[in-house]
Amino acid sequence: MDVSLYQAAAAMSATAKWQDMIAENLSAASVPGARKQEMSFSNVQAALSAGSGKSGAFIPSGNAVTNFQSGELRSTGNPTDFALEGPGFFSVQMPGGKTAYTRDGEFALNAKKQLVTKEGYPVLASGSAVQFNPNNAGPITISASGDISQGEQVVGKLDTFEFKKPDKLTKTGSGFFEANDSAAQPTQSTKTKVRQGFVESSNTSPTTEMASLITAMRLFESNQKVLQMQSDRMSKVITDLGGSSGS
Repeated sequence: MDVSLYQAAAAMSATAKWQDMIAENLSAASVPGARKQEMSFSNVQAALSAGSGKSGAFIPSGNAVTNFQSGELRSTGNPTDFALEGPGFFSVQMPGGKTAYTRDGEFALNAKKQLVTKEGYPVLASGSAVQFNPNNAGPITISASGDISQGEQVVGKLDTFEFKKPDKLTKTGSGFFEANDSAAQPTQSTKTKVRQGFVESSNTSPTTEMASLITAMRLFESNQKVLQMQSDRMSKVITDLGGSSGS
């Protein structure tokens, strides 16, 4: 087995995944609270043959990990726009009834006067949708601790959660995560404050992503050349051996 062929092919696969991940980051750069994906490269030691007990060569591998660093806060002046200072997440109810978590606080009121995401998912307070009174013309306000009011009327306390291991969260869509892993169970926020009239920018830098894309493309091309060189070398060896046996 020519290990270099497998190494080059595996490296091409990893860098192709990296390019796809960069494209996803660029598309989410304008999404409030979006978290960028980063590529973590490692080497996997392959066995020479099944049951041999011997270690083979190292094969490169790439895995995407989420960067949970906070983005910058941007003032909008919109009373239904909320941003989080700290490691917490908003909680929303997905169409299937499952709870998801997001940093995207660009909310609005639907026809039922419920606080919802851009996708129409209800934002949760004490486990239920945030419901405002359509007959109350009072302004919507929220305290740093998440207490929501409409004029003099108390509406509820916004659910914000923190995770000891946010890297165990499962990404389910643009800016949404689910706590499917037992190691990623949510706890009520203690280090997070709510800011009204602000949204958090994505933590993706388009300039950085474009530089990474150039690097990924060059790595892909380099490994493509290695693969072609090894393929040409093997073809020459086969041709030479064929010529020798025929003489």
